[in-house]
Amino acid sequence: MKIAATLALFATPAAAFLAKAPVAKQNVAPLAFSIDTIPGAIAPTGLFDPLGFAEKADEATLKRYREAELTHGRVAMLASVGFLVGEAVESKTFIFNGEITGPAITHLSQVNPTFWLILGVGIARAELDRAEIGWVEPENVPVDKPGLLRDDYIPGNIGF
Repeated sequence: MKIAATLALFATPAAAFLAKAPVAKQNVAPLAFSIDTIPGAIAPTGLFDPLGFAEKADEATLKRYREAELTHGRVAMLASVGFLVGEAVESKTFIFNGEITGPAITHLSQVNPTFWLILGVGIARAELDRAEIGWVEPENVPVDKPGLLRDDYIPGNIGF
């Protein structure tokens, strides 16, 4: 078993140096919007929607759902990393001068209020940038379509 795993590890990097067959360029028209082509729908499973929200949603609503899903997922990932980093670097960081101690679950109440102000301003700036990239200006949105995303905007694609 160990030998097979070792051979597989050594064989994998070699594939990077093999020449690939040239692919002819084709002029492909942009795909029309479809539940199956929205970013995040992958080939073997398609769109993962166990509760059936996508069946009842039109294109604009589904794009807003995807935007919210990606945003909340990114926040959750950053929070998880922050929690783990807080455990790993307890009182070993220059940011808080070693004032933060104990388990990570108690760190929030120990943080200086100035940090929260700086964090709030940073989050507000990031949200404003995201709104400018993805959403139509409020004065150009019909009253019955609040939160309208730009037609050429791909949910979650904020340029980095």
